[in-house]
Amino acid sequence: MTEAWEQRISDPDTRRAEAFSDAVLAIVITLLVLDLHPPPERPGTLLTKLLHQWPTYVAYVASYLYVAVVWLNHKAAFCRVRVMDRGLHWANLAVLFSTALLPWPTAMVSTAIAEGAGSDARVAVAVYALVGVLTSLAWLALFHHLGRHPELAWEHVAENFFSLERVRALVGIVLYTAAGLVGALLHPLTALAVFCFLPLFYGVTSHGLTELSGPLRRFLPRGRGHGG
Repeated sequence: MTEAWEQRISDPDTRRAEAFSDAVLAIVITLLVLDLHPPPERPGTLLTKLLHQWPTYVAYVASYLYVAVVWLNHKAAFCRVRVMDRGLHWANLAVLFSTALLPWPTAMVSTAIAEGAGSDARVAVAVYALVGVLTSLAWLALFHHLGRHPELAWEHVAENFFSLERVRALVGIVLYTAAGLVGALLHPLTALAVFCFLPLFYGVTSHGLTELSGPLRRFLPRGRGHGG
């Protein structure tokens, strides 16, 4: 094995991982639109049928925002990563694996709620919540790995940046679990509201907790350096 070949297969650059991740997320966000289709209708009933499909639109918006903020958070994380190692590759693949599942429960939720099938809707939101928990766990693993290996990040990144990011992943685990339980045991629409809220939370905080301004920042532990 030549020295050039050894360097190639051990290349720690992040560009290939970022390009692959962008491609996967682009495919996932495209697949979501496949569940939007004209409803079967008799002449003169199109508007009524379209309005009846409102759960499909809500599920699409929630899932589109979900994938969008995954991309935003992925971009924010990897602009701070200098090199990759095997553990980070696997953590990144776990994030992509769980996110790629999203079109499946999205279709289930929109269909079950639109058809008024109470028991099916409860199962559907529970499955959606499970995918949310899996994605949050994958992010937790990614942030935990980066927190334990600060040498993978650029020098200007705060030493506590990725450790604090684990808090955001834990928020997702807790709230998606709670939403799944409430939706399965009480009312599916309550879970749907949480599914719409969480992407907004992750969108607002996509640059990390250390980038927050105002009163919330005083509650964060201080570390050397500053976020990039």
